[in-house]
This record gives sequence, C-alpha cells and structure tokens, in this order.
Amino acid sequence: MSFANLKRNRGSIDKLVKAAEAAGGGSTKSYKDERVWKPTVDKAGNGYAVLRFLPAAEGEPLPFVKYWDHGFKGPTGKWYIERSLTTIGLEDPVGEMNSRLWNMVDDDKSPTRKQARDQKRRLHYSSNIMVISDPSNPENEGKVFLYEYGKKIHDKIMDSWQPSFADEKPVDPFDMWEGANFKLKIRQVEGYRNYDKSEFDAQSALNESDEYLEGIYDSMHSLASYTDPAQFKSYDDLKKKLESVLGVASEPSMQQQAQMNAEMPQAPARSMPAQSIEEMASSVDDGDAGTEDTMSYFAKLASGD
Repeated sequence: MSFANLKRNRGSIDKLVKAAEAAGGGSTKSYKDERVWKPTVDKAGNGYAVLRFLPAAEGEPLPFVKYWDHGFKGPTGKWYIERSLTTIGLEDPVGEMNSRLWNMVDDDKSPTRKQARDQKRRLHYSSNIMVISDPSNPENEGKVFLYEYGKKIHDKIMDSWQPSFADEKPVDPFDMWEGANFKLKIRQVEGYRNYDKSEFDAQSALNESDEYLEGIYDSMHSLASYTDPAQFKSYDDLKKKLESVLGVASEPSMQQQAQMNAEMPQAPARSMPAQSIEEMASSVDDGDAGTEDTMSYFAKLASGD
C-alpha cells in the first residue's frame, strides 16, 4: 500500500493478528548483509538498544516474516548451517532424518534422540526497524535496518497486539503514529542470550512530520527474499551437505543407528509426524538464545567446507 493508504488504514490490529497466526517464510543465506542490524553486547554479555518496529512495506501482508534453519556441528568437525525447506512447505532432509532418529527407540535419553535434539530446527523472525538508540554504535541511529529475532521477542509483539489482561489496551507496535519504541535489554543467562527484560515503551509517534515518516517508509527493505524458493538450496544439495557434515555416504544406516543405541534398552518406537519430532526435540528454547549472531558465527566456522 502507499504511504497515504498506510496512514488512512492504520489500526487494523485484528487483521494483522489473523494474518500473523497463519504466517510462514524463509530467508536468503546471507551472513554479511549490511541491511541487517545486530545488537552489540559487552564482555559480560549485556546489551541495550532502543528500536522502533516498522509497518509492512507496500505489497507485503505482514510487517514480519518467519523462517526456520538448522545449525549444528557433525562428527567430522564440519558445520551444517542452512535454511530449512520446511520454511516454504517442502520436505527437508534434516527434518526427515530427525524423525527417523527419534522413532528408533522409545527412550528420551538415547543417543539417537540426543542427535535429533542437536540437529533440531530453529525458529526466527525478521522485521524492518528504525534504530532509535544504539549506544555501542551511534552511527546506526536514525537508520532503517532489518532485524532478525527469535520467538521471545515475537511473543512480546503478539502480547502487545493481544494483551493478556482486561485493563491493558491493544497496541500495534508497528504503527508509526500510535505504536511504541522497543527497549531491547540483553543479558547472559546460563550461557545464552536472554531477552526477558525487554519491553515496549509508552505509545508515541515515531515523528510528528509525515514527510519524515514517508522517508522512513520509503527506506524500508523488502522481506520477499525470505520467502523466495529460489533462495533455498535444493533437497538433493542439502542432503549432500548433510552427508558430508555427518561423514556418511548416506544417512546413518540401521546398523550404525543400532550401534549408537547398543547400551540403551530397546523398546518399540512410537511413530509421530516430523513436525512433532522437531517440537519435542526442542529441549532448549528456540527463541532468542543467540539468534542475532548465530548465523554469522556459524558462517566463520563453516567457511572451510
């Protein structure tokens, strides 16, 4: 929609919530994307910034996109860091392998289930933002970026749209006129980045000038690359990469899998859908545990592949 239509039609939170509940998406594999803003933390793992989430760009149904990826190290020492084809509704070789590994034995402590957990897919979101305050990198302030974040921050957005208590007013944090700044507060908790203290500020206009706001709106980045099938590797290419990382000619044979579980009691395995396997394997929160810097960090480790 045009900027004029954006201003005229703002406030339709119900439509955004319904669309969000059915949303999906994916992303280009890019580790040094200048469009993407990443928070900076100190040596203790603490960080602070103030952001403003921006509305959906013209032609895009939502102000965010959802995607999945996998990032793990195989026994070869190589890393597998790839977007999951399940993002765009296709079968993915890692997801299929995880289902088989999970179903081999009915014991959560088995080596095969541990492998499935280690290889689980991870959930991410991306939105356009304007950086209001970035003490560590003040040159970013006033600029528009993409921001990739996890489930915990997304939950805070949804809670702003749909508050839990009757005395709380629904707020669209993506609204330029009646939205709210987001105070990003990062702590290091048990080895992972924690965002629990992050919160939305009081409602306020991003700026009083429509001319200024239109400039911000026109500066936003398209989210289309996150959902473009052309940006994903093929099933066969992903499987080949997976086999290389695991050091097998094909996925682990039944004999190899049986050997992994040799010391574990063998009970009849219960079959379950691949999606349930991925969810059950998520022993660590899929949300914001290192989401922002995971891909760039893994990229350096995988550069020798």
